Amino acid sequence: MAASIEHHQLPLPRIEGARLLIVVAPYYRQIAEGLVAGAQAVAAQAGASVELVEVPGALEIPTAIALAAGGGLYDGYVALGCVVRGETTHYDTVCNDSSRGLTLLGLQGHCIGNGILTVENIHQAEVRADPQGQNKGGGAAAAALHLIALKRRWNPS
Repeated sequence: MAASIEHHQLPLPRIEGARLLIVVAPYYRQIAEGLVAGAQAVAAQAGASVELVEVPGALEIPTAIALAAGGGLYDGYVALGCVVRGETTHYDTVCNDSSRGLTLLGLQGHCIGNGILTVENIHQAEVRADPQGQNKGGGAAAAALHLIALKRRWNPS
Protein backbone atom coordinates (compact mmCIF):
# COMPACT_ATOMS: atom_id res chain seq x y z
CA MET A 1 0.00 0.00 0.00
CA ALA A 2 2.78 2.48 0.82
CA ALA A 3 4.23 2.10 -2.67
CA SER A 4 1.05 3.55 -4.19
CA ILE A 5 1.27 6.79 -2.20
CA GLU A 6 2.21 9.76 -4.36
CA HIS A 7 4.81 12.21 -3.11
CA HIS A 8 4.33 15.87 -3.93
CA GLN A 9 7.31 18.14 -4.41
CA LEU A 10 7.03 21.91 -4.42
CA PRO A 11 8.27 23.61 -7.58
CA LEU A 12 11.88 24.67 -7.17
CA PRO A 13 12.20 28.41 -6.52
CA ARG A 14 14.44 30.34 -8.88
CA ILE A 15 16.75 32.39 -6.69
CA GLU A 16 19.41 34.15 -8.73
CA GLY A 17 22.40 35.09 -6.64
CA ALA A 18 21.64 32.81 -3.70
CA ARG A 19 24.80 31.46 -2.11
CA LEU A 20 24.76 27.93 -0.68
CA LEU A 21 27.41 26.25 1.40
CA ILE A 22 27.42 22.48 1.11
CA VAL A 23 28.99 20.87 4.17
CA VAL A 24 29.68 17.20 3.56
CA ALA A 25 31.13 14.41 5.67
CA PRO A 26 32.74 12.08 3.10
CA TYR A 27 33.18 9.06 5.40
CA TYR A 28 31.46 6.97 2.71
CA ARG A 29 33.07 8.76 -0.25
CA GLN A 30 30.93 7.27 -3.06
CA ILE A 31 27.70 8.08 -1.20
CA ALA A 32 28.91 11.59 -0.41
CA GLU A 33 29.85 12.25 -4.03
CA GLY A 34 26.38 11.22 -5.21
CA LEU A 35 24.71 13.48 -2.64
CA VAL A 36 26.95 16.41 -3.58
CA ALA A 37 26.24 15.91 -7.29
CA GLY A 38 22.51 16.02 -6.60
CA ALA A 39 22.80 19.15 -4.46
CA GLN A 40 24.96 20.93 -7.03
CA ALA A 41 22.55 20.09 -9.85
CA VAL A 42 19.55 21.48 -7.95
CA ALA A 43 21.45 24.61 -6.96
CA ALA A 44 22.43 25.23 -10.58
CA GLN A 45 18.86 24.70 -11.72
CA ALA A 46 17.70 27.35 -9.23
CA GLY A 47 20.42 29.83 -10.19
CA ALA A 48 22.32 29.53 -6.90
CA SER A 49 26.08 29.42 -6.48
CA VAL A 50 27.70 26.74 -4.35
CA GLU A 51 30.79 26.34 -2.22
CA LEU A 52 31.77 22.95 -0.83
CA VAL A 53 33.63 22.07 2.37
CA GLU A 54 34.38 18.69 3.90
CA VAL A 55 34.33 17.80 7.59
CA PRO A 56 35.42 14.56 9.30
CA GLY A 57 31.98 13.24 10.20
CA ALA A 58 28.27 13.97 10.58
CA LEU A 59 28.72 15.29 14.12
CA GLU A 60 30.94 18.09 12.80
CA ILE A 61 28.44 19.30 10.20
CA PRO A 62 26.34 21.51 12.53
CA THR A 63 29.47 23.08 14.03
CA ALA A 64 30.89 23.87 10.59
CA ILE A 65 27.59 25.47 9.56
CA ALA A 66 27.48 27.51 12.78
CA LEU A 67 31.03 28.74 12.15
CA ALA A 68 30.20 29.68 8.56
CA ALA A 69 26.93 31.35 9.53
CA GLY A 70 28.83 33.78 11.73
CA GLY A 71 30.49 35.25 8.65
CA GLY A 72 27.28 36.03 6.79
CA LEU A 73 28.69 34.86 3.46
CA TYR A 74 25.93 32.37 2.66
CA ASP A 75 22.17 32.48 2.29
CA GLY A 76 21.72 28.81 3.11
CA TYR A 77 23.38 25.55 3.96
CA VAL A 78 23.16 21.96 2.77
CA ALA A 79 24.20 19.26 5.24
CA LEU A 80 25.28 16.02 3.56
CA GLY A 81 26.62 12.75 4.88
CA CYS A 82 25.71 9.19 5.69
CA VAL A 83 25.36 7.26 8.93
CA VAL A 84 24.96 3.49 8.62
CA ARG A 85 23.66 1.51 11.60
CA GLY A 86 26.37 -0.59 13.20
CA GLU A 87 26.57 -2.87 16.21
CA THR A 88 26.66 -0.16 18.89
CA THR A 89 24.55 2.77 20.01
CA HIS A 90 26.99 5.20 18.35
CA TYR A 91 24.59 5.28 15.38
CA ASP A 92 21.81 6.70 17.56
CA THR A 93 24.09 9.34 19.04
CA VAL A 94 25.36 10.52 15.66
CA CYS A 95 21.90 10.56 14.07
CA ASN A 96 20.20 12.33 16.96
CA ASP A 97 22.90 14.85 17.76
CA SER A 98 23.62 15.90 14.17
CA SER A 99 19.90 16.31 13.50
CA ARG A 100 19.36 18.21 16.74
CA GLY A 101 22.26 20.54 15.96
CA LEU A 102 20.88 21.33 12.52
CA THR A 103 17.39 21.87 13.91
CA LEU A 104 18.68 24.32 16.52
CA LEU A 105 20.53 26.26 13.82
CA GLY A 106 17.37 26.36 11.73
CA LEU A 107 15.39 27.70 14.66
CA GLN A 108 17.96 30.49 14.92
CA GLY A 109 16.98 31.57 11.41
CA HIS A 110 19.52 29.74 9.26
CA CYS A 111 18.20 28.14 6.07
CA ILE A 112 19.36 24.53 6.21
CA GLY A 113 18.55 21.48 4.13
CA ASN A 114 19.35 18.26 6.00
CA GLY A 115 20.63 15.57 3.65
CA ILE A 116 22.40 13.41 6.21
CA LEU A 117 21.29 9.89 5.39
CA THR A 118 20.48 7.64 8.35
CA VAL A 119 20.22 4.11 6.99
CA GLU A 120 20.28 0.48 8.04
CA ASN A 121 22.73 -0.64 5.36
CA ILE A 122 24.87 0.66 2.53
CA HIS A 123 22.37 -0.44 -0.14
CA GLN A 124 19.77 1.95 1.31
CA ALA A 125 22.37 4.73 1.14
CA GLU A 126 23.21 3.94 -2.48
CA VAL A 127 19.54 4.21 -3.46
CA ARG A 128 19.19 7.57 -1.68
CA ALA A 129 22.43 9.00 -3.12
CA ASP A 130 21.87 7.97 -6.74
CA PRO A 131 21.96 11.15 -8.88
CA GLN A 132 19.45 9.51 -11.25
CA GLY A 133 17.21 8.25 -8.44
CA GLN A 134 15.89 9.57 -5.14
CA ASN A 135 18.99 11.70 -4.46
CA LYS A 136 18.45 13.19 -1.04
CA GLY A 137 21.32 15.63 -1.69
CA GLY A 138 19.18 17.36 -4.30
CA GLY A 139 16.23 17.28 -1.92
CA ALA A 140 18.30 18.91 0.81
CA ALA A 141 19.43 21.67 -1.57
CA ALA A 142 15.82 22.25 -2.61
CA ALA A 143 14.77 22.48 1.06
CA ALA A 144 17.46 25.09 1.75
CA LEU A 145 16.40 27.08 -1.33
CA HIS A 146 12.74 27.03 -0.30
CA LEU A 147 13.71 28.35 3.13
CA ILE A 148 15.83 31.09 1.55
CA ALA A 149 12.83 32.12 -0.58
CA LEU A 150 10.62 32.27 2.53
CA LYS A 151 13.21 34.24 4.48
CA ARG A 152 13.54 36.77 1.65
CA ARG A 153 9.76 37.04 1.42
CA TRP A 154 9.28 37.61 5.15
CA ASN A 155 12.48 39.56 5.85
CA PRO A 156 13.22 41.70 2.78
CA SER A 157 16.33 43.81 3.19
